[in-house]
Amino acid sequence: MIEKYNNKTALRSLLTVFLLLSLLLSSACSKEGNRETPPPPDTKTRMITDCIGREVKVPVQISRIACLCPESAYALAMFGEGNKMVAVVGGVKRDLILTEMYPGIKDLPVPKSSAVINIEELVKTDPDVVFVKKDSFSSEAEVQKLNKSKIPFLVVDFNSMKGQQYAIEMMGLVIGAEDKAQKYNEYYQNCIDRVQKRVATIPQEERVKVYHSINEATRTDIKGSLSADWLEATGADNVSLNKDLKSLEGKYFASLEQILLWNPEVILVNEMGVADYILTNKQWSPLQAVKNKKVWQLPNGISRWGHPSSPETPLAILWTAKTLYPEKFLDLDMAAETKAFYKDFFGLELSDDVVDRIIAGEGMRIARPQ
Repeated sequence: MIEKYNNKTALRSLLTVFLLLSLLLSSACSKEGNRETPPPPDTKTRMITDCIGREVKVPVQISRIACLCPESAYALAMFGEGNKMVAVVGGVKRDLILTEMYPGIKDLPVPKSSAVINIEELVKTDPDVVFVKKDSFSSEAEVQKLNKSKIPFLVVDFNSMKGQQYAIEMMGLVIGAEDKAQKYNEYYQNCIDRVQKRVATIPQEERVKVYHSINEATRTDIKGSLSADWLEATGADNVSLNKDLKSLEGKYFASLEQILLWNPEVILVNEMGVADYILTNKQWSPLQAVKNKKVWQLPNGISRWGHPSSPETPLAILWTAKTLYPEKFLDLDMAAETKAFYKDFFGLELSDDVVDRIIAGEGMRIARPQ
C-alpha cells in the first residue's frame, strides 16, 4: 500500500510540474507573439550632413533640384545631372558654355534675389531638394520660410579648398554621383600637390606680390576665404591678406590708396572689362603691375576660374602658378590640361579655338546688365 501511494504521489507531482511548465511556455510564447514587430528600414530617405553640419533627411530618389546657389548648378552639370534643375540663380544664365550644355536653364525661374527667397515661386517648381547659400540660411526669416515649405534644403558653404571639396562630395551624395565627386576631388588634390611641390622652395621674399580683384576693381581677398586659400597654394604673396579692408554685405574692398601702397607686381582679375579699366585708368597708372602690363584676366569656362563658386579652382591653381612662375612649369601645357578637364568632368569635346578663348577669359560669359 505504501509503495502504491508513493507512486501515485510521484505521478501527481510530475503532472503538476508538467502543467506548470506548459503554462510558463504558453505565457512566454504569448508574450513573444504580442511583442511589436520593428518597423522596416526607411529605404526612401537618407541623412546627409550639409556644409555647416546640419543633418538633413533627403529622398534617395531625386529628380527635381532647386539650385539657389551657383555652386550646385555647376556641380549638377559636372555630374551630368543638369536636366534635374528646376530653379536657378540669375548668374548662371550668363554662363554660355553651361547654357549651351543645358539650354533649358535660360527658361528656369529665379526664385531668389540676393539672400531673399520667393518661397511661393520656389514651391511652384516642386523640388525634391533645395541647395542654398549661407547668406539665406543666416536670415531667420528665410529659414522660417524654408522650414514652413517642408522642402528639404542643404546649405552649400565653404571658405577653403578642403571645404569646397567637401561641398562637392556632399552634393554628389545627394544626387547619387559619389564616384564622379570622388574623381573630381582626387584631381583637385593632385593639382594642389603638383604645384606645391614646385613652389614650396621659393623664399618668401622672392614670391610674386599679387593683388586679386574679385568682380570689381577694388574688391579683394581676405584671410579665411577660398580665393585666399587657392592663391596661397600657387606660391603667390597675396598683398591684401591681413590688411584693414572695408566690409560691405559680406564683401571686402580695398581703397585705391591702399593698393598703390601695396604696389603689386601682378594684378589678377576675374571679371571681364576690369583689366582694361585698370590698365587705362590714370589713377592706377603708378602701379608696377600696370607699368609692366602684368594685369591679367583669369580664364573663364563653365564659370570664372578661381571665383568663389567656380568648380574650376584646380585649373585656376595650375594657370596662376604657371603665370607667376613660368620657369618652374615649362612642361605644363594649359591648353591640353584645359581640354582634358572639360572632357573628363563635363563630357565636353572643345575645339582649340574655344580652349584659347577660355584661357583668354573672353566671350564665355554675358556681362551683367547695367
